[in-house]
Amino acid sequence: MKRHVALRLQAVLATAAVGIAVAVALPTPQASAAAGSATGYATQNGGTTGGAGGQTVRATTGTAIHAALCGRPSSSTPITIEVTGTINHGNTAKVSGASCNTAAGVIELKQISNVTIIGVGSGAVFDQLGIHIRDSSNIIIQNVTVRNVKKSGSPISNGGDAIGMESTVRNVWVDHVTLEASGGESEGYDGLFDMKDNTQYVTLSYSILRNSGRGGLVGSSETDLSNSFITYHHNRYENIDSRTPLLRGGTAHIYNNHYVSLRESGINSRAGAKAKVDNNYFQNSKDVLGTFYTDQRGYWQVSGNIFDNVTWSGTGSDNYPAGPNPTSNTTVTIPYAYSLDGASCVPDVVRQTAGPNTGLRVSNGSCSPQSPSPTTPPPTSAPPTTPPPGGGTNLSLGAGADGSSKASGTSYGNVRDGNIGTYWSPAGATGTISIKWGSATRVSRVVIREPSGTQGSIGAWQLINNDNGAVLASGSGAGSITFSSTALSKINFRINSSGGTPRVGEFETYAS
Repeated sequence: MKRHVALRLQAVLATAAVGIAVAVALPTPQASAAAGSATGYATQNGGTTGGAGGQTVRATTGTAIHAALCGRPSSSTPITIEVTGTINHGNTAKVSGASCNTAAGVIELKQISNVTIIGVGSGAVFDQLGIHIRDSSNIIIQNVTVRNVKKSGSPISNGGDAIGMESTVRNVWVDHVTLEASGGESEGYDGLFDMKDNTQYVTLSYSILRNSGRGGLVGSSETDLSNSFITYHHNRYENIDSRTPLLRGGTAHIYNNHYVSLRESGINSRAGAKAKVDNNYFQNSKDVLGTFYTDQRGYWQVSGNIFDNVTWSGTGSDNYPAGPNPTSNTTVTIPYAYSLDGASCVPDVVRQTAGPNTGLRVSNGSCSPQSPSPTTPPPTSAPPTTPPPGGGTNLSLGAGADGSSKASGTSYGNVRDGNIGTYWSPAGATGTISIKWGSATRVSRVVIREPSGTQGSIGAWQLINNDNGAVLASGSGAGSITFSSTALSKINFRINSSGGTPRVGEFETYAS
């Protein structure tokens, strides 16, 4: 009991010092709240269990997260920190203690081990605030969103990385997260998922990385070759310029990911790196695999991938694309067991499983998502989307989105991210949300989905062909809408009345 009292006292002291932190110690030690078990290379080198077996603390501010770390008896005492709400610069201060080394303006996991950070309830959002892992081991991060972290402009955090690891980091599992920016380096952002200076045994799984110039790197330069043993699986990379990832040396296993709208390059294997690239789906992208921007070549072993509308540039002095017909130039031995979904069903499996607020669902390795078998119930309140009757490919995935207005904290892109837990709302009771493509696309069915708990908020609506202003359909309420097959480049869902503030979780479009 002394341990619990000490942790409560530490949190109270932190609250008094900064006036904003709240941490609640649960009355008894619990097993880790993380559902399922680590996968990929995070299972090696002794495995990754995070805070399993330790105390569970709930935090609603960044300061409370730091206070929980600092309140442990030692820097290696296992702890699970359940996080809810929005974590930002205004509520993230430095907290001191013998078991921590924290800093203001960043979630600092420095010189510690055996920690789980997991979003609960409706999830947690780290807004303009990065997570920095340094000189640490056995870390789990699950069911959170990290967005708009900047290295220039204001406010800045974590060198512009959503999640960054450096300086002797071992055994990290990042799972069911969304990492996103709102532009590239010129807008002040850097990488979404970076590893450097001797980081090893890391897995990124069931996550969404989007709207950034840089997806992530392994190795900060051609001489930083101490990073290795990274697994990327069942992730969605969308609307990214390059680095999905950039590999400098080391070994990576990259399987069952869905890549959409990579503008410059994708998997960039350099400086002797070896990548095993299995059963991924590459779509509407350029130079998705190869060695780019250097003459220091890397290697790859490829099998089972699908290249859907992928373009390839020519070979040059610092440009060595693997396509247009990628073949293996090395072999990679994988030391752990895994199951491969067929590449053709990867977009749908990833749509149903990737990101926070999807119930921590995973694939069973045969193209069928399933709920995990957790020690405790999955920390989520929003169900995943499911395909409408008739099936087909949701054409909104990989398309663009805009609208007439958006309420604070919502985004146009949330209606085509495959996650019913995220949504768009207009600034008032009415408004328009749109899906758009770069060229004419034939559509005959739309499905409008509302987030859990908000059903019935949408009143009268019109579905409009933005190209010519024609009304395709009209009605009231969310659901499936069918109309005559029409080729268009942009389709509008105009909400003309509502019972409060309407919310659209997904705006799905289908050819048939």
